[in-house]
Amino acid sequence: MARSLVTVLTLSALVVAWPAVADEPFPSRPITLVNPFPPGGQADLTGRPLAAALEKVLRQPVVVVNKPGAAGAVGTQSVAVAKPDGYTILITVPAISTLPEVDRLFGRASTYTRDQFAPIALINADPTILVVNSAMPWRSVKELLDDAKRRPGEITFSSSGIYGASHVPMEWLLQAAGNLKMRHLPTTGGGPATTAVLGGHAQLWCSPPGVASAHVKSGKLRPLAVTGAARHAHFPDVPTLKELGYDVEYYLWIGLFAPKGTPAAALKVLREAVRQAVDDPAFRNAMEKIQTPIAYKDADEFQAWWDVDAARLAEVIKRIGRIEGRSS
Repeated sequence: MARSLVTVLTLSALVVAWPAVADEPFPSRPITLVNPFPPGGQADLTGRPLAAALEKVLRQPVVVVNKPGAAGAVGTQSVAVAKPDGYTILITVPAISTLPEVDRLFGRASTYTRDQFAPIALINADPTILVVNSAMPWRSVKELLDDAKRRPGEITFSSSGIYGASHVPMEWLLQAAGNLKMRHLPTTGGGPATTAVLGGHAQLWCSPPGVASAHVKSGKLRPLAVTGAARHAHFPDVPTLKELGYDVEYYLWIGLFAPKGTPAAALKVLREAVRQAVDDPAFRNAMEKIQTPIAYKDADEFQAWWDVDAARLAEVIKRIGRIEGRSS
């Protein structure tokens, strides 16, 4: 009898407690913002000041956690399978779109799929800038590519990983220039890719302007071209690849995502928080410092934009084809 009474009281307590847990305000504890790349890249340069701005709005810590590996697949997949409660979100680049297409190209099971994510917001969308170590002799794209024709497989470019966000535009250019061959040095992100060029382990790479700008100003890197449809506002003297006759147009954007199935109420809070955060003066100053314009789009608009961009990149991956075993 006593045991039955204890059981009834315990069950009653759980029933009473459950609505209180279910109805707790969001967020009521720290949020983890996963960056699937190491520090120093565009996702990190955007994510850290954004996290600080989000904390002001949400009144909870927003902790940036770097989970690099496999061109971003490791950290991205960790969010895809995370509990969809709004407390684990992702900041990433176009690799979220390209890597599932690469899996499809090689006929292997996907690490994750796009439909495992719910867009929260687009933060910025900048073309990459083709930069070379200033010790190199090339002062134009023509000089670089002419040299590559003479010395196939001898010039080395770095990237954030195989088929990653900075690898794709470089392969696209080599294909557009007549299937030229360069040696590829994949790294784990934008910071290491830049270090490889600065240290002479590679001679060039397609960098986000925000990552390259300080090194261009210091004279350590020389910009040769941008991959956008128009010249970059902060590099007005640098031509576009299209101007130079190469049909390459590519943007390295930064977006925020939650796992699919995240409650609508939590997504609404996150969307509103990001909307306010991108207008935070400290965040805007941080983006201005790295010469990266804000290109904010809320979830619905971002979803439509992302669908179009992903379809375009899927076609690019198909055109590039399987590069395993090639020098480039």
